[in-house]
Amino acid sequence: MTRFRIKLTLTILGLISIVLLVMGMYFAKVLERYYLDTLSELLTRESKLVAQSVRFPKVLGDKSELAERVQQVAPEEEVRLTVIDRTGRVLFDNVHKPEEMENHAGRPEFAAALRGETGIDRHYSETLGYEMMYVAVPIFSDDTLVGAVRSAMSMKDITDTVHNLWYTLLTGLLVTLILASIVVSRISFNITRPIEEITRVARNITQREYESRVRIKAKDEIGQLASAINFMASSLEQQMYEISENQQRLTGVLTNMSSGVIFISEHRRIMLVNPAVERLLGKSANDLIGKLHIEAGKNFGLSKYIDRCLDRGEKFRQEIHIYYPQEKILDVNFAPYINFKGEAKGVVVVLHDFTEVRRLEKMRSDFVANVSHELRTPITSIKGFTETLLDGAMQDEETCRNFLQIIYDESERLYRMIRDILDLSKIEQRRIALHVAEVDLQDLMSSTVALLQDQAQRKQISIQLPKPEPRITLTTDKDCLQQIILNLVTNAVVYTPEGGAISLELHQEKEQVEIRVKDTGIGIPETDLPRIFERFYRVDRARSRDSGGTGLGLAIVKHLVENLHGQITVKSTEGKGTTFTVTLPINW
Repeated sequence: MTRFRIKLTLTILGLISIVLLVMGMYFAKVLERYYLDTLSELLTRESKLVAQSVRFPKVLGDKSELAERVQQVAPEEEVRLTVIDRTGRVLFDNVHKPEEMENHAGRPEFAAALRGETGIDRHYSETLGYEMMYVAVPIFSDDTLVGAVRSAMSMKDITDTVHNLWYTLLTGLLVTLILASIVVSRISFNITRPIEEITRVARNITQREYESRVRIKAKDEIGQLASAINFMASSLEQQMYEISENQQRLTGVLTNMSSGVIFISEHRRIMLVNPAVERLLGKSANDLIGKLHIEAGKNFGLSKYIDRCLDRGEKFRQEIHIYYPQEKILDVNFAPYINFKGEAKGVVVVLHDFTEVRRLEKMRSDFVANVSHELRTPITSIKGFTETLLDGAMQDEETCRNFLQIIYDESERLYRMIRDILDLSKIEQRRIALHVAEVDLQDLMSSTVALLQDQAQRKQISIQLPKPEPRITLTTDKDCLQQIILNLVTNAVVYTPEGGAISLELHQEKEQVEIRVKDTGIGIPETDLPRIFERFYRVDRARSRDSGGTGLGLAIVKHLVENLHGQITVKSTEGKGTTFTVTLPINW
């Protein structure tokens, strides 16, 4: 903008200089012409007076009388007077001697005068050595041309006057330019400052500084432009704020969605993914955005349906299996993206992870099958032995007693199964009231293990308790914790062969306590480890059923641990033993 101000200033100053120079030259020429015309008029008048005075032949013939007549008419010597006859011979000159002067018939002014005209000429005088103005008029005697009179005056005064005029003009021009430069600079500043201000605000707006405003109070066109710029900036600021808010909301929704969202452009390139997609596909957004969907997704089924949605522009839903980075079942919705012109410009893909749903459905199906199987066995036994008794076996007292004992055992087993199912349901729904208190873990473990000593001794299994010191206390629900330890130890006794060993350990780390139950039992195959906490899931079904277990013990333990804000993990080696670790917070 400074260059524009300098250009504007120099342009105005140049125009002023040209105008002043042209006007000065014009007035100088007019003044010079005026001086020359005045001088020629004066010389003409004086020449005519002399011509009237010396027109008589006797005067022209007498040099002394001629000189006297000329002196009477023009006594001053500022004007040079020269009188010639019709042949050009000089008869009188008030500056030089006539006899020493050459013939003047060839001089332009005299030539015109001898033709009966008034001759005017300017030329350098060889006699005087400077430029002169000459005016010659004819001398008539009785209408007869007898000679000519010439008046001459130096041009030095006029030249000096013109030079002074030019000097004054240039001085005035310089002073005028100095003053004009100051005034024009101020005017240029006043003109360009609003433009600079508007340019600054416009540049700030392009750099997203929408709060910038033009600080101009003028009421002219510049002021109207400034008001328009301010209104535009205010409108843009409001619109960008709304866009930013909408974008933040959209980003927040997409970021926190558990479902994956992918936007594919009409050129089949991925333009947007949310974090859920990164988790589902096992790739970061940087590896996906900008890539072709078939190249980035590496799933033929998904890419096939994306192409179908792009080509047909239809909305549909499809279940898809993916195998990388791990096997998942996805419920995918495909919908074309339509712009404001109604044109299809891409595809929006929403992916829902149905793997857990399908797993739960399978677990539910397995649970129903397991419950049916578990209930069928005792019910079949009860029904069979009852029918045998009704058919006449009641007459044999010993047989009747044996059958009734079997019926009682199966009924007891059925009762325990139903009780465990109800307890598990209450635990899952958090319908069990927790009574939080400070619990001494060593005492709790000792009292719990005492309940199982007889069962362990029958199998000659040794149970090792943790060291009595240092004492570890825990703020939790005593009954829930006792049931957890009881189920784990019972499970260890059941699956540990005769002569085996079970050990209980306690470890405190910062704000957590770890309770470990180790055994030297049959162990759990690695493939079965992820499912041992499912209801009715058994590694060795025949042995579990023979032990009288319901298959719900570990499921109850898991939910009780979660209710106490803890977690349970298991490590096992088949044929060597199993270790269950329960981690609980010290403070509730």
